[in-house]
Formats: sequence, structure tokens, C-alpha cells
Amino acid sequence: MAYMLFGMFLFTVNDALGKWLVTNYAVGQVLALRSFAALTILLPLLVHRRELFRLLPAKNRVLHGLRLLLVVTEVACFYWAVRYLPLADVFMFYLAAPIFVTALSPVLLGERVGPLRWGAVLVGFGGVVLIFPPSQEVVSLPALIALAGSLALALMMILTRKLRDVGGLQLVTLQTLAVAVAGSATLPFVWKTPDPLDLLLLFLLGLVATTAHFMMNHAVRIAPASVVAPFQYSSIFWAMIFGYLFWQDVPSAKSLLGIAIIIACGLFIFYREGRAARPGAP
Repeated sequence: MAYMLFGMFLFTVNDALGKWLVTNYAVGQVLALRSFAALTILLPLLVHRRELFRLLPAKNRVLHGLRLLLVVTEVACFYWAVRYLPLADVFMFYLAAPIFVTALSPVLLGERVGPLRWGAVLVGFGGVVLIFPPSQEVVSLPALIALAGSLALALMMILTRKLRDVGGLQLVTLQTLAVAVAGSATLPFVWKTPDPLDLLLLFLLGLVATTAHFMMNHAVRIAPASVVAPFQYSSIFWAMIFGYLFWQDVPSAKSLLGIAIIIACGLFIFYREGRAARPGAP
């Protein structure tokens, strides 16, 4: 639990740094430099474990390619949306991803979802609507981008379930390479030479994100996922704290209620999935 909590804190630090940087630099440049910094950790690890030449998957390459496309879409949408929306609001969309996973699992994975979990999905969507009620604001471009990123994250999580035979380090390295390539493709059009402090922050972005990934993966490796996964919702607390400290973003009472509903529904879904995974469980 401590590993997961610290990992989610680092993810929120990473996202707050990203929000700070995308106000001055294009999303593509931020993603490219962030990924290059992460690769300085990941590639030596692959060499040390003698896994560098086994990086490319031997099977399911189409699914891997689709997953990498979703990874690039998800992370680009996040940084694009967070440039215009409060950090906590974008987090709200992304923390709804487990609800989207549950809603899509029967169609894409053939999993059975009982009436209680379907009820949690509907209530969770109600929490999203409560935060962004039908109005001109909900169809604003940043809100739609955040929603698209959350859906891409949900689809990526579903594909990751189908690719369980691939190691975590391999998956993280592949997705980092994909983001690096996608970000680098934009550099000739968006490059802006960063000053030394911003360059340090851009590289710190990648190091923090990579450390957070390892913390989260280690938490899941040494404890049941159903136990540690709910602690990912601790990131919304840090998002609200950082949003207030650095951008004076204060969530409304309706937003706080909507966030509470989403978190409660997500926790219930985690509980029911953990219960359904146990042999002989009703």
C-alpha cells in the first residue's frame, strides 16, 4: 500500500510538472524530452537484465501496436487537456477509466459484469455528469480531449489484460519509446529551446514518471491488485492540493461530490472484481 501511495504521489508530481511546462512548450516537445529522460533509466535496465534484444514482442504484434497507439493518445490528451483545465478536473476524467473498463469489458473481453457492477457504472457516470453538467462547458474542446484520453486509457488497460504474458519492464519501455517517437515527430515544427531550469524540469518529468511506474508495478507484484489498486484514487487529493497551491484552483462543492461518487463507484468495482476472481465466489 505504501508503494502504491508513493507511486501515485509521484505520478501527480509528474502531472503537475507537466501542466507547468505545457504552458510554455508544445505538448510534443514535452513528451519527447520526458520520454528521452525515462529511456536513460529503462534501456540500461534492459541491458542489465539481458532483455534488450527481446524487447519487441514475438506474438500479438497487432495488439501491441494498437496498445502503443492508445498510450500515445492517452498521454498526449492528458497534457493537452491539463494545459487548459484544472489539474483535479482532468484527473477526475482519468480516474473514471476503471468505470469505462467495466462498461467495455463485456464487449471487448467477454467478461461477465453483474447487476451490482452495472449499477456502479451508471452511478459513476452520474458523478461525471455532476461535475460537468450538460452545458456549453462540457462540450468545450479541453473537456472532450480529457474524455477522449480517459477512454484511450480504458482501452489501453483492456488490451494490457490481453497481453499479460509480457513483462512489465518490456511494456513500460515499449510505451516510452512510442511516446518518444511520436513527440520527436513534432519537434521540427514546435521546438523551443528551453532555458537550463526548464530543461532540468523536462528531464525530471521523465525520471519521476518512470520511478512512479516502478513503484506502482512493485506494489501490484507483492500484493493483490484488488488490495492496492484502489489507492490510485489518492492522486485526486494531491491534484487538488497542487492545483490550489500553484494555480489557485478551488473545486466547487458539486465537483467534490462528483469526485466522491466516482471514487466510491471505482472502489466498489474493484471490490466486486476482486470478489468475483476468488474461486467459488458468488
